[in-house]
Amino acid sequence: MQNQEILKMIDNLKGRRSYEEKRATKLGFSSLYAYFEDKISKKQKAIENEQKELEASKTVEQPKATKKSCGCC
Repeated sequence: MQNQEILKMIDNLKGRRSYEEKRATKLGFSSLYAYFEDKISKKQKAIENEQKELEASKTVEQPKATKKSCGCC
């Protein structure tokens, strides 16, 4: 079963279709469909990683209460 989103992207290429086909063959993909499938999966992974980094940075940025010393002790 083919993903309708990928098929729609391929149909909407118009003038860029030959460019994308050249890139797909240059990168070693057997078809334009496989190229776009990989492209979409990479975007999704990048989004997931970005969200994980944001969540991690939120937990790190929460400052803990610290005691201030007066310097004489």
